[in-house]
Amino acid sequence: MPHLAAKPADDAPHLLVVDDDRRIRDLLSRFLAGEGYRVTTADNAKDARAKLTGLSFDLLILDVMMPGETGFDLAKAIRGTSSVPILMLTARDGAESRIEGLQIGADDYLSKPFEPRELSLRIANILKRAQPAVAPPVESVRFGPFVYHLARGELRKGDDVIRLTDREREMLRILTATPGETVTRLALAGNGDQTSERAVDVQVNRLRRKIESNPANPLFVQTVRGIGYRLVSAP
Repeated sequence: MPHLAAKPADDAPHLLVVDDDRRIRDLLSRFLAGEGYRVTTADNAKDARAKLTGLSFDLLILDVMMPGETGFDLAKAIRGTSSVPILMLTARDGAESRIEGLQIGADDYLSKPFEPRELSLRIANILKRAQPAVAPPVESVRFGPFVYHLARGELRKGDDVIRLTDREREMLRILTATPGETVTRLALAGNGDQTSERAVDVQVNRLRRKIESNPANPLFVQTVRGIGYRLVSAP
């Protein structure tokens, strides 16, 4: 395993390696640090518990065959309170051992001896699966019979396109970014000019005349007294 001197980034994934064999701990620590990970080691389950109490980890690498409390025992206990990803390491290359580890809640299982590169790839795959799904960007916002397409700056009512001025389009973009939440007049002014806040009221009234059945009693662009406006998805 090559030793690379580059220091892992402060926000790099933090791994806990638990193995009673000091040689393996040192080798894994150097190799994984060289792969860009922050690494902490523990030589038994008790030491691991102490580290888990004071530090936060993105993945645990647990040796199965440790004296006293085994890696299986530790993984089972951890799973009672945490969903942190766990990779089990073992010299026992049997289907029953792999099944036991997976039943406990381990995310993956690697038999010794193993190629360091395979360990690195398995760690990367586990961390990738553990990442929360990224919500796709919002393309349009619906309110009542209207749909505002953010990228195009286009407001539609069914098949009809509602003609908007540049200022009306900009105000709708700001309002649809946080539907249901209050947006201040200053934010709607767009340029941060305090003197233009009164002009916002005039522009909002013009917008209301295009989308409200009764602009004096609006359903969609509602006034938040003394603050600004909010867009609501009224039926």
